[in-house]
Amino acid sequence: MAKFDQRCYPDVISGILSARKPKVLDDGGAKAYRHAGVLVPLLEEDGVCKVLFTQRTHQVEHHKGQISFPGGGVEEKDGSLEETVLRETYEEIGLSKRDIEILGRIDDALTVASNYVIHPFVGWVASVDDLAINRAEVNRIITAPLALFYRGRSETRRYPVEYEGVTYETLAFEYGGHMIWGATARMMENFVEIMEENIGAPPPLG
Repeated sequence: MAKFDQRCYPDVISGILSARKPKVLDDGGAKAYRHAGVLVPLLEEDGVCKVLFTQRTHQVEHHKGQISFPGGGVEEKDGSLEETVLRETYEEIGLSKRDIEILGRIDDALTVASNYVIHPFVGWVASVDDLAINRAEVNRIITAPLALFYRGRSETRRYPVEYEGVTYETLAFEYGGHMIWGATARMMENFVEIMEENIGAPPPLG
């Protein structure tokens, strides 16, 4: 298989994800846990594979102001976790399911403070030219190079992050003055580890 570089290879990523079984977290039936689905959106800009994130507003119930993925809680009307992901993505940023190709799933993640089991789906997005951002939930869109998240991109991957008066020493990635941390950072770490195991890391950013 060709060595991974800074471009996107949706077919390769889809093949890798379809060949593995994602680790699914069992909440043990505990009512304290809720379930959510999120999209890890990949797109290509100027020949560089990037990941789309949202910065949440301070009006949302959980994770105010944090960098996250499009997505949200599972609702009874959703026929599947994939339906949850596509519905929530459309509601938050106006990206239609017609514009998203689901490439596969990565491992489930758990939020500590809000008690969510998160089910992440990786998706290929051909265009983000016609986004309609829900300003009640999303403050801005951020696209960061996928290569940023590979091991060895910086000397440290742990930072002190202050949030709502508490300082956390945590896995985090800094980009464009934004700190990507928490469950979002853990999901990105999981995704790039899967990719590195199969096709290696891309060349240095520059």
